[in-house]
Amino acid sequence: MPGSSLSPVEASDDFMMGEVRDLTNVSPFIELGVTGLKRASGYVDEEFLPHLKGRKAVQIYREMGDNDPIASAMLFSLVQLLRGVTWTVVPGGKSREHAAGAKLVETCMEDMSQTWDDTLIEILSFLRYGWSWHEIVYKRRQGIWSKDPKNRSKFSDGLIGWDKIPIRSQDTLHRWLFKPSSSVAAMVQLAPPLYETHVLPIEKSLLFRFGAAKNNPEGTSALRGSYRPWYYKKRFEEHESIGVERDLAGLPMVKVPMEYLRAKPGTDQFKMVEAMKKMVRSVRRNEQEGIVFPTAVDEETKQDQFSFELLTSGGTRALNVDAIIQRYEQRQLMTILADFIMVGHQATGTYNLHVDKTGIFREALNATTKSVADIFNRHAIPRLFALNGWKPDILPRIEPTNVDNPDLGQLAQFLSATAGIGFNWGPNADIERFLRKAAGLPELDEQSLLMRRKEERVDEAARFAEQQARLLAARSSLTQALAAEQMLADGQAPPEIAAQQMEMAGAKQQQDFAANEEQRAAADHQFGMQQQIGAAIGMKPKGGEKKK
Repeated sequence: MPGSSLSPVEASDDFMMGEVRDLTNVSPFIELGVTGLKRASGYVDEEFLPHLKGRKAVQIYREMGDNDPIASAMLFSLVQLLRGVTWTVVPGGKSREHAAGAKLVETCMEDMSQTWDDTLIEILSFLRYGWSWHEIVYKRRQGIWSKDPKNRSKFSDGLIGWDKIPIRSQDTLHRWLFKPSSSVAAMVQLAPPLYETHVLPIEKSLLFRFGAAKNNPEGTSALRGSYRPWYYKKRFEEHESIGVERDLAGLPMVKVPMEYLRAKPGTDQFKMVEAMKKMVRSVRRNEQEGIVFPTAVDEETKQDQFSFELLTSGGTRALNVDAIIQRYEQRQLMTILADFIMVGHQATGTYNLHVDKTGIFREALNATTKSVADIFNRHAIPRLFALNGWKPDILPRIEPTNVDNPDLGQLAQFLSATAGIGFNWGPNADIERFLRKAAGLPELDEQSLLMRRKEERVDEAARFAEQQARLLAARSSLTQALAAEQMLADGQAPPEIAAQQMEMAGAKQQQDFAANEEQRAAADHQFGMQQQIGAAIGMKPKGGEKKK
């Protein structure tokens, strides 16, 4: 109800809330709760699988990306598509200060000791590991001949720029430092070759993450969802290779007397059985195949006491291991909507489904590039301007283009459809700029844009004049037809002659009007020239001339 306050906390809830505060008098600028991130002593404990925590997770994800062809194809498609994106710097306004700010960021991106493409590849490692930590190293731009190698630059304007933004590898993480608000404060690094501890504060670093649930600094790897199918697929591939080898070589079997199997450890018979077991496990079909086997004949039965043979399977396996492996590979790709990679490797599937999935995949990549640009726009660029003492209201922003251009066939259909409804492709500058951007074509410069807009206004005026001319011609024809009918009804000249007379009279009237207009224009021109000559020589016009 209006004017009512919050009810007081009951005494029975004291043990759950700890210190009970006055809930009616809480400052809106105080953060009361926390994200709930599970952490202790600088270590995050959000992952429920023990071997996917900390450095163990880094080792697993590295094995997946380097050893597994499906995971490697996933990461390759992600990185290579994102590398094709064009990163542009957009000024924050139209003034000279805004243009200078955008120019500073552009030159910093071009002037780093490590290329922007190499920096982007290291940043995109957060797709594999879930996070990527980068330290910003600045320099004073003092030209290419600076005595200090750290300050060498293509520019000698004395401004502070980016020297490099190197990665601090994920496998060198020792622990995290957190602020009281549970946000990360620094990364503690323990790296080879000296294995010394380095504290990297967040104010001098950039943290890129793939997923930030609970503001977890370690994020979530893009391979996390494919870990389970990868694990089972790896085991099935191992079993398949063993099965193939056993089917080719056969299952080795050794027959020994019963008393040998009952022998006590340490006796010669026990040692013989152990040697037979080792030989059976070591039988392989390779360039070193072969065995040395003892012979002994039983005196009573006259049969060999020891025998060696290979057992082969009588037919095919009950389970199709290859189909199982393909199923797990498809599930790996499904986790990041990249199962279109399997198109062409299977006999099933439709092209329309492939197009729909690739469209969703592209949108996901566009969101990834936007997240990278947001980190630069929110943290890197403001810090750069603050070091140079520039105003914060002229900050530019980095904008990435789309991952790939739209389908030109669809764009052609769109242009044909717009032309069919009367749209003129060309003079309309705004529509043309939009279509150019959608098609990935070069954008119009300001001069061309103004010229197109001027042409658009001229064409619009011409179309309006043409419509008015058609309307006047229709009215004239209607008037002539009515006059001819009236003359015929009055018994006057035939309509054809009357029409010719009216046309000749109208033409004569137009000629007289044109001649009068020409004489008037000539008189005005002569009067204007006289005034200009008089003004040039300092003479005042006479009264008669004014009257004229």
